[in-house]
Amino acid sequence: MAEVEEQGRKLSEESTDESEEEDTEEEPKLKYERLTNGVTEILQKDAASCMTVHDKFLALGTHFGKVYLLDIQGNVTQKFEISPVKINQISLDESGDHVGICSEDGKVQVFGLYTREGFHENFDCPIKVVALHPQFSKSNNKQFVTGGNKLSLYERNWLNRWKTSVLHEGEGNITNVKWRANLIAWANNLGVKIYDISSKQRITNVLRDNTSLRPDMYPCSLCWKDNTTLIIGWGASVKICVVKERDPTEMRDLPSRYVEIVSAFETEFFISGLAPLADQLVTLYYVKENSEHMEEEFRTRPRLDIIQPLPEGCEEISSDALTVRNFQENQCRDYRLEHSEGESLFYIISPKDIVVAKERDQDDHIDWLLEKKKYEEALMAAEISFKNIKRHDVQKIGMAYINHLVERGDYDAAARKCQKVLGKNMDLWENEVYRFKTIGQLKAISQYLPRGDLRLRPAIYEMILHEFLKTDYEGFATLIREWPGELYNNMAIVQAVNEHLKKDPTNSMLLTTLAELYTYDQRYDRALEIYLKLRHKDVYQLIHKHNLFSAIKDKIVLLMDFDKEKAVDMLLDNDDKISMDKVVEELKDRPELLHVYLHKLFKRDHHKGQKYHERQISLYAEFDRPNLLPFLRESMHCPLEKALEICQQRHFVEETVFLLSRMGNCRRALQMIMEELADVDKAIEFAKEQDDRELWDDLISYSIDKPPFITGLLNNIGTHVDPILLIHRIKEGMEIPNLRDSLVKILQDYNLQILLREGCKKILVADSLSLLQRMHRTQKRGVRVDEENICESCHTPILPSDTAQAFGVVVFHCRHMFHKECLPSPGNIPGIQYCNICSAKRRGPGSGILEMKK
Repeated sequence: MAEVEEQGRKLSEESTDESEEEDTEEEPKLKYERLTNGVTEILQKDAASCMTVHDKFLALGTHFGKVYLLDIQGNVTQKFEISPVKINQISLDESGDHVGICSEDGKVQVFGLYTREGFHENFDCPIKVVALHPQFSKSNNKQFVTGGNKLSLYERNWLNRWKTSVLHEGEGNITNVKWRANLIAWANNLGVKIYDISSKQRITNVLRDNTSLRPDMYPCSLCWKDNTTLIIGWGASVKICVVKERDPTEMRDLPSRYVEIVSAFETEFFISGLAPLADQLVTLYYVKENSEHMEEEFRTRPRLDIIQPLPEGCEEISSDALTVRNFQENQCRDYRLEHSEGESLFYIISPKDIVVAKERDQDDHIDWLLEKKKYEEALMAAEISFKNIKRHDVQKIGMAYINHLVERGDYDAAARKCQKVLGKNMDLWENEVYRFKTIGQLKAISQYLPRGDLRLRPAIYEMILHEFLKTDYEGFATLIREWPGELYNNMAIVQAVNEHLKKDPTNSMLLTTLAELYTYDQRYDRALEIYLKLRHKDVYQLIHKHNLFSAIKDKIVLLMDFDKEKAVDMLLDNDDKISMDKVVEELKDRPELLHVYLHKLFKRDHHKGQKYHERQISLYAEFDRPNLLPFLRESMHCPLEKALEICQQRHFVEETVFLLSRMGNCRRALQMIMEELADVDKAIEFAKEQDDRELWDDLISYSIDKPPFITGLLNNIGTHVDPILLIHRIKEGMEIPNLRDSLVKILQDYNLQILLREGCKKILVADSLSLLQRMHRTQKRGVRVDEENICESCHTPILPSDTAQAFGVVVFHCRHMFHKECLPSPGNIPGIQYCNICSAKRRGPGSGILEMKK
């Protein structure tokens, strides 16, 4: 079998053209095996002349007149001594139960394999071909044809005798015949004919193209692709013919069927056999010795090509040169190509050798990829076909790929493939880890180790951590962050880190990693100390995540030194765990930090820290004066006297002015603005806020001898104080900057006020008129009076039951209704009557009753 596999590799790799050898990466389409076992022994003493293929077995005919039935491995199951001379052809029906045999001495036998009854005849001329009806076993008339110098049809009649009919003669020997369904195709010296057994008509004659070739040396090859498609190969010509039904309107005296040649093309070499492969064609070529397309040593090797027929040509898909035994002695007529439709098996028959070609399957594809070191593609192909192969085969391919990557030095890719290849096999994982340790590449495989539900032994992970700790602190820290703490013995790693810290006690990376290890081990106090020492950003996350507020009560100053904003936010968010009083107590010696805390507390809630507002005055004055005045404005709990004292001591004018005004000393506040700030605009704004006439008088009195202040007053007080009062008090001869512009502005403001008043007046008049008109329209509308309405005085229906009698009704616009006789007497104004109910409501309780009594 090793010889067969080696021969198969040679057959699939060799080519008949040197230029094709350059493309070594193209995968072959077919693989080859030599048919051995019993066949080897037969062909050592005899030579193969023909063979027929069935799904169940093979039938081999020899030059010494023997017929052997073989299994698909080539073992002989049955032997028949038919003739002393060459067997020309063997035919089987579709069931494989009956066989037809013809030989060179004119002998024809048709019989059942399970019974010797049948047809046995000796003719006086060589019989070249025989073909059984495909349904021979099932049919009653048991039809078959033979061909020598004529084509004869044999069938049993009702008397169980054989009846003979000549279908064709006179054009030389019949060299080939193929029967499919109701169609018989045969070849003679002139061409190919097709006979329809159902209509008993010959329906076509496909002429032979190259008549210069001897038909006995270059015989015609025929094969049916399906029940209506015939493929003809003769010499270097291929024709694909399709049998079609003729339109009934065109029949006349013509056959009911006709043949259309759908594809015809010439080939480079001579055809020895044809077989269909899906929509492609498998072609066995004979190459003559004088061919210019081959080197000397390959000239007579047969070729097996797969081609794609096209309407006007063909395309070569693959081509293999075959090394069969004694190929140097063979000619075109010595080769045959038979095929098994069920399994796409192709048998190349030569006198001393039989080679089986089959389509390459997924396993063959994977083997070829491995041979070409295309491991990635092989692994993908194996995974796709995993359901058809064993898991260890996938791992075998994957391990070959990993070994290849390691040999190539691509350690990261090799380690990455371990995840896919090794899967859940922990033993293989550990072996690979030790191999990567041996070659010094633990870093490459460390990031791909199993870390989920399936894990290696803790010792494996500890070994890798120790290795990193010796050579790569950063890689060690990365693994500690990425690996779950349950993968290894945490205390052993902590001890190892502490040993290294003895040599390098300030190494921040080792300290950080140690804090993480303490965290995994739930020793949060140790981790917190390290984080605070390193001022590490994760300290706040650690406190929140593990609720370490009790552990930081004496570390508030350290936290705020690290990050005041984050620390204060954390303390305020968790005041139920660390009280405000505790924080203030801890920060009492660090007033700048205390101010930050109290300031944020005040921003969140003006009342929560009210007992510290007095202290905050000094803190704002010391560290944050811009926020002092907003604090004084918003706080309702700070002592004003204390605040005033501090502000006066520090000479904070604006803050002092605010406090004086808030304490009611507005005149003193205004005086400070005028004297300390010398800002007339602020003074005017202050006077506007207080809206006190005395303040305006003080302001005018203070400004009367200061021309710039007078200008400011003239420009701003026009809408609050009569400008005439200010103008009268200006001394004659005083030069006032921009006086004319100020007076113009006063006049413009006055004119604007007049215009505004007139505009308002017009609007009021227009609105009054509009409302009056609306009221008039409303009062002009009728009021519906029906039997449901009642008199507001006597509370009986307003309309009498007998409307023919005279009656009187008074209806007011307020919708109150009265009988005329029930209405009280009119008021003081003659001719004007009012609704007593509505009038009583305006006068007060009880007045309506009195009115009614009148």
